[in-house]
Amino acid sequence: MPRMLDVSDDVRAEIGDEEADRLLAGENAPGSYDCTSCRTQGNSEQERTSTVLFIGDETAVLAFAHATCLPSQVVQVTEEQLQGAARSITGDERPSEALPEQAVLGVTSGLVLLNGELHPALVVEPTERIARPGTAGGGDDFLPLLIEQGFMPLSKLTEVPPVLHGWSVLLAVGQLHAILQPGTNGGSPVAWWQAHQPLQVTDSWRTAANKHQQVLLFAAPVGSIGRQPREDLLRDALDKAAASGRLVASAMPLAGT
Repeated sequence: MPRMLDVSDDVRAEIGDEEADRLLAGENAPGSYDCTSCRTQGNSEQERTSTVLFIGDETAVLAFAHATCLPSQVVQVTEEQLQGAARSITGDERPSEALPEQAVLGVTSGLVLLNGELHPALVVEPTERIARPGTAGGGDDFLPLLIEQGFMPLSKLTEVPPVLHGWSVLLAVGQLHAILQPGTNGGSPVAWWQAHQPLQVTDSWRTAANKHQQVLLFAAPVGSIGRQPREDLLRDALDKAAASGRLVASAMPLAGT
């Protein structure tokens, strides 16, 4: 049965017309799959599915994603990350231990008061521990990996963190769409986190974002913040995470309106 697959020109150029046509005809494509973005199950016979080709230094891995999560594309990764992705796709390793940028990340929006002024903020917390790519250890490397990307460790929330160049927060028509990181080899930015459906933000949050033209991003390991129903409780959780050395942050330019 033909699959509801999207094969981009870039992916087709890498895998060849013959292989692309076989995928579209349903010969080589799976029916059900684990989405390489959100890690929930998809079915290429029932919903639009993107082909995502991970290319390392020596090998390549073809994965599948809900078209609503990711477009069909070629993603350049290190060979170490690619081996982790391959183990994840074949079920030999927990997905969160393969590609941290593909882990399930919870994102909460809120306003944070710094120096008497309200700043729009996003708080990112994974749903489980994240190991360094290519390792099978039981530790949590979420914060060290972000620090290597340029995020700043915080011991207390008193100042606006420095801008992380190359990263941005995509806001369109008053909704949060994605957190973008620099592309490989100077390429176009790619989604570090992408909303399954655009997230609505409050008018006050959007007003603050338009005023400052940047968003503060706070990140903490699983179990540090939780889902807080009020902004005062969110701030309290951030303060506690910072005091215990479990918080990193950066400021990111606002992309969109």
